[in-house]
Amino acid sequence: MSDDEVYASRIFLNAALPLLKVLAEDKPSVGKGFAGKSGVVQVSARLDATRSDAGADKAGAGVAKAGTHFYVEEGRLRFKKGLHESPDIELEFPSLAGLNGFFSGKSKKLPKIKGGLRHPGLLVATFKALLAMAAALGAKTPPADPADQALVVKMYFYLLSSGISQLNKAGHPAVSKWAKTSPDRVYAWEVEGFPELSAYLRIKAGNSRAARGVYERSKPFFTMSFDSPKSALGILLSIDDMVEATKAGRIIMKGAPEYGAAIGEHMQVVGGYAK
Repeated sequence: MSDDEVYASRIFLNAALPLLKVLAEDKPSVGKGFAGKSGVVQVSARLDATRSDAGADKAGAGVAKAGTHFYVEEGRLRFKKGLHESPDIELEFPSLAGLNGFFSGKSKKLPKIKGGLRHPGLLVATFKALLAMAAALGAKTPPADPADQALVVKMYFYLLSSGISQLNKAGHPAVSKWAKTSPDRVYAWEVEGFPELSAYLRIKAGNSRAARGVYERSKPFFTMSFDSPKSALGILLSIDDMVEATKAGRIIMKGAPEYGAAIGEHMQVVGGYAK
């Protein structure tokens, strides 16, 4: 497997899939599917036995896999990185390339489904949530509904902050080099008047931690701020010009421009792997 396959899989498993919790909480049509259900759902991919990969684990009869899982507890989702010993449902891909292709929309080949016949309701709810996530992150234009606009912005902010951190933890050359030389700094994303959409990334001497919400301990070192969810989507969906948006006040860089350029480059790296 290539390094790029590893980086992409880390983003899908540890940054994108946890967004199902956001969808279940904020989008009634998704949350309704999980209502009253309980169980453990795992998404995994088999690994090349000749390679030891960060995040790999053993499952079954000594099969090396990478994966993540989530608990459904009376309709509420709780994610945990890594593999579960005995999930109720498992979506197992034959390789990281297969997993990446499926979640990026480049492949329609379904994973091997284990436990689906015993838990059909949970399986259907999971696939509906995955389709909703794909539709939200794969949008080419902003949704018409303001509530949906805000939800997509929240998902992107969470994906980008977590994705950059995951690339650092996986040893991505550009991202890890940037993190290793950084003092203790916080980079944030926000929409003015919508604190519930905020996310941030804390970097210090090679370590990284992504979090949801507003960073309140001090003023972030750099904040990428937008005047509205629709303006944020203009940049996030690459349909608005950055320079024009800045001149018009749709985006406000709170901090030195050169640091904004650096975080923007890492955002593009995450976006490149996620699409």
